[in-house]
Amino acid sequence: MKNFVLIAASFFAFATLASAQMGMSQDKSKRPSPPAKAECKFSDGKSIKIDYSSPRAKGRKIFGAASEKALVPYGEIWRTGANEATMFVTDTNLTVGGKAVPAGSYTIFTVPKSNEWWLVISKKTGEWGTDYPGEKEDLVRVPMSVSKTAAPVENFTIAFDPAGNKCTLRMEWENTRASVEIKK
Repeated sequence: MKNFVLIAASFFAFATLASAQMGMSQDKSKRPSPPAKAECKFSDGKSIKIDYSSPRAKGRKIFGAASEKALVPYGEIWRTGANEATMFVTDTNLTVGGKAVPAGSYTIFTVPKSNEWWLVISKKTGEWGTDYPGEKEDLVRVPMSVSKTAAPVENFTIAFDPAGNKCTLRMEWENTRASVEIKK
């Protein structure tokens, strides 16, 4: 009987812990890289929305050579955030860095380098983590301008700077800013 009570108590404790962990994983705001959003609204009410997860630097080397043990090595495709793939949704046709992007839902990736970045807009959606579907799924690849931030940026941030019928898409983390112009 003692063994049965001990086994039952152990099972209950395990089930309670598993249930708590499942509940915690359901609350995305509690993640180390919580969800974030960016939106650009045009004067006609049309918009671009980006849903991403915002990792923290936490004292790590973020961008750099693989030999520097950088979290995001130069020249390699990056999921551009954390957790689920970063979603780019537009309800209007756009030009991103001079290339046509029709209204729709996409996944964005980037290829950071020390002096330039490439924004990759993929037709495939629903990836998790670093599952880049390959160039065959690329809708467009456009260069991004790179500059230094005025101060270190702890939280990876995607934002828009609107101006009439265009927005500048801006990504910042560590001491790097990458940007590209989007026009309606």
